[in-house]
Amino acid sequence: MNAEEKFELVKRNTEEILGEEDLKKLLESKEKLKHYIGFEISGKIHLGSGLMSMLKVKDFMDAGIDCSVFLADWHTWINDKLGGNPEIIKKIAVGYFKEGIMASLKCVGGDPKKLKFVLGSDLYHNNDTYWETVIDVSKHTSLSRIQRSITIMGRKEEGNVDFAKMIYPPMQVADIFIQQINIAHAGLDQRKAQVIAIDVAPKLSFCPLINKKGEQIKPIAIHHKLILGLGKPSEWPIKKENIQEIWSSLKMSKSKPDTCIFIHDSTEEIKRKISKAFCPEKETEFNPILDWAKSFIFPIKDKLQLKRDEKFGGNKLYNSYHELEKDFANGKLHPMDLKNAVADSLIEILEPAREHFSKGAPKKMLDELDKLLKEFA
Repeated sequence: MNAEEKFELVKRNTEEILGEEDLKKLLESKEKLKHYIGFEISGKIHLGSGLMSMLKVKDFMDAGIDCSVFLADWHTWINDKLGGNPEIIKKIAVGYFKEGIMASLKCVGGDPKKLKFVLGSDLYHNNDTYWETVIDVSKHTSLSRIQRSITIMGRKEEGNVDFAKMIYPPMQVADIFIQQINIAHAGLDQRKAQVIAIDVAPKLSFCPLINKKGEQIKPIAIHHKLILGLGKPSEWPIKKENIQEIWSSLKMSKSKPDTCIFIHDSTEEIKRKISKAFCPEKETEFNPILDWAKSFIFPIKDKLQLKRDEKFGGNKLYNSYHELEKDFANGKLHPMDLKNAVADSLIEILEPAREHFSKGAPKKMLDELDKLLKEFA
């Protein structure tokens, strides 16, 4: 695979690349590329954190990039998740969450053995340079900018928060430099932190990002899209100028379990949730079921098999998303038939994860997490 082919592979199914030209240069120079994506350990893994993220990670791997997952246990503690108990968070991180991310990568056809995991606690332990870098980042960032950036935690900018949450963005930025990451990957909701990383990169003294020529460079930020949950918008129809805001507010969230699919949901649960989903007839611009078909089904399977009675048009195999969207927009495909086809495909795609968590140690981990989540609810 040449540099141009690698670039196209890295770029596909992304929402944006900050530093596109720099990425091309790095690929052409054959610089060692180090990727990372970080996760709070805040509960069960759903299609967004699992399939969407790992689908992109597989592309990075196929392009020959070293990929790593950062298990952000300190960030989870700061953000008051899982009861704010560091020991519980760490246990879930290296147990259930690590297992779930590997199972998700397997679901999209990747090799979990190639994926590196880094626990925040391990990275920070006895690491003076890390904490120096946190201060270095902070000295080149204003307080007002940090306050605007706490949206990366799912917090509102104007929210009244404890001061520890102000430390969260500089820590997230420092994570990139201390690991010498030149490709920082995340969902679009993490954009503010990664823009800070790009802006402060030329100014850092303690742990700058250095290329093989010894030059101080900026990290490249690659963002995948946020996928929709299955719920109905509070405003319908949506005004065109409000679509982005509504989309962000209705992204898939584990806090709304009936509007998201977890990677280990049973076949019955998947069918039940999707059957109730918001899916207006002929609506293609704001439709979670079409969004999932575009985001998961076609990138993973390259096709969607529709099964229906002959009196309703009979079975049909869709070999492209464009063809599917066109039929739906023209009313040739009923919402319930679309829902059934997407449910069947997802059930097949998620089989490795469902099987993995059905027995042994992984099942015990999932059962323990379920119990904890009920306690913290």
